[in-house]
Amino acid sequence: MTAPALAPLGTELLDDPAADPATVSRSLHHIARANHWFGGRAAALWGVHQLVRDLPTTGVLTLFDLGTGAADLPLAAIDHFAQRGRTLRALALERSPVAAAIASERGVPTVIACAGQMPVRTASVDIVLVSQVAHHLAPDAVVDLFRAASALARVGVVVADLRRSEVAVAAFRIGSTLLGFDSVTRTDGVTSVRRGYRADELRRLAVRAGQTPRVRRRPGFRLVAVWKTA
Repeated sequence: MTAPALAPLGTELLDDPAADPATVSRSLHHIARANHWFGGRAAALWGVHQLVRDLPTTGVLTLFDLGTGAADLPLAAIDHFAQRGRTLRALALERSPVAAAIASERGVPTVIACAGQMPVRTASVDIVLVSQVAHHLAPDAVVDLFRAASALARVGVVVADLRRSEVAVAAFRIGSTLLGFDSVTRTDGVTSVRRGYRADELRRLAVRAGQTPRVRRRPGFRLVAVWKTA
């Protein structure tokens, strides 16, 4: 199966799984910092919480992170739930061999594959997290991704992505410069925001995938779509 079609607007370093390893590693470090400072981590955790808040607090939950990068989000989720007496185990998927190696070294088992070739059985994990992946893909590929994620998840799916706004572009330019991000990450961050969504656009993609999502704005020009599969 071929890789999903990429978004038509611009290109980013992480669109290419064969990109220079040193550049990818540096960019992933800065993306993780961006998630911390600009709301990506909080958005993903908020979405996961919406799915599990009514579940029993005993037992182990599994989270499958599609496009995990440096695995900062699943690791944050593990810590978040551990502090609340809950056990979360994570595994991940990555197209980038560099990212997969980093995530695995940090303790999140990660397979190298693309979203069009899911190496996980249907209904074999509790939660699927799709954070800042959808905006890399063309609309039809996003719909296919959401369908595949829904088939994997016993409990539900969290999609956390960027809310398109020229104010967000300006804010990222200023913030990434102040935090000393490398030039590739600064340029790609602007492309990412411009590839982002309005709430109605993200909702329509999920509906096309057969889901009825709750879509909410979150701080840091973020959107989170959540739907249950059980």
